[in-house]
Amino acid sequence: MRRYKSLVLPFFCVLFVFLVTGCKFENSGKTSLTDQSKQVFVTPEPEHEMVFNTPTPTPTPEPTAVPTPSAVKKDVKVKGLYLTGWSAGNKERMDYYIKLIEETELNALVIDIKNDDGIVSYESKVPAVVEAGTYLKKYDAKKLLETLHAKDIYVIGRIVCFRDPAYSKKYPERAVKHVDGGLWRENKKDKEITWLNPCDERNWKYIVDIAREAVELGFDEIQFDYVRFPDGDRSKMNFGQTGFVKHEVINNFLAYARKELPDVTLSADIFGIVCVSPEDREDIGQYLELIGKELDYISPMTYPSLYARGQIVNGIKFPNPDLEPYAVVYNTLLMARERLSKVENYKADIRPYLQAYTASWLPEGSYQKYTAEQYRQQIQAVYDAGYEQWIFWDANNKYDPDAFLKE
Repeated sequence: MRRYKSLVLPFFCVLFVFLVTGCKFENSGKTSLTDQSKQVFVTPEPEHEMVFNTPTPTPTPEPTAVPTPSAVKKDVKVKGLYLTGWSAGNKERMDYYIKLIEETELNALVIDIKNDDGIVSYESKVPAVVEAGTYLKKYDAKKLLETLHAKDIYVIGRIVCFRDPAYSKKYPERAVKHVDGGLWRENKKDKEITWLNPCDERNWKYIVDIAREAVELGFDEIQFDYVRFPDGDRSKMNFGQTGFVKHEVINNFLAYARKELPDVTLSADIFGIVCVSPEDREDIGQYLELIGKELDYISPMTYPSLYARGQIVNGIKFPNPDLEPYAVVYNTLLMARERLSKVENYKADIRPYLQAYTASWLPEGSYQKYTAEQYRQQIQAVYDAGYEQWIFWDANNKYDPDAFLKE
């Protein structure tokens, strides 16, 4: 106590002299002195911030502007799996997938950002999403991405574009209409599926704003799915205008996405049959020779189960395509390679989706159980066709771990 008392008199003497002489702090005007204990001083290096809990009113340097985060393009030969938002938010399942990737040739995951229910899988801050209430927190995006990147896993964010019953019902003026009035609905078992109108450019902005946020959160790549017009009875669909060309609308949307996200790796899923059919024969807006001009990758969904029985691919007739996974994938990709070899300035490389599920809905005798053997046949078909990358799809995220080479 004596030591502290001995300091009191000199302290007040110094303070008295200081006030009498009228000394003033030099304040640059850039820093408030009202709460000095919480001041943040920015060092000349913009990547570092240091907090000093001190009453000394040192002038603060002009803050350095920090650019909006953007995905850095990585040269990754993707060998990946698709996961839903629910799987991504399940710690036990994610631990399993991470361990599988660490032990095998796998190096990437495709994770839902917005599925075909129209719901964003994390707590989005995009104003239009917040206003519409079209998100559900299935996983913590930042935490998930930090965990995966720490394991050197490449993360692709999947955004379903125009098949969107949530936003289209919230804003029916932006949806595909039925010619008899009301919203057009898919003529399938679930007739509640409605679509956003690809011709309405307000929908383009909605989709791209979600993509931009995902990039800022840390996704390495954006993958557009359902980047097409709906199939079904076209005579019942009303798009609010006539005389447009579907593949031009889709290509213009992708050009808009590229303009808004110039440094982001962009990919898109297309039907496998698009590689086999000329031009836009499917009448959905996917034209092989044109759709990849603004993209880094296109992913034909070369699932043998989706090909019609008796489908001819590269001059070969397949009575039951699901029974011949190697030949179907190989000949589809050969046709794609041959067609694209004739196109100048085609930017996109091909990274196919492969089938990991058993198509038990097909007639008895026309399908088979898909296990490691069928996986490897498809992978070999990719390599034999001259491509290096692949992604497996199963809506239930059940993958045969024996299919992937150990490392």
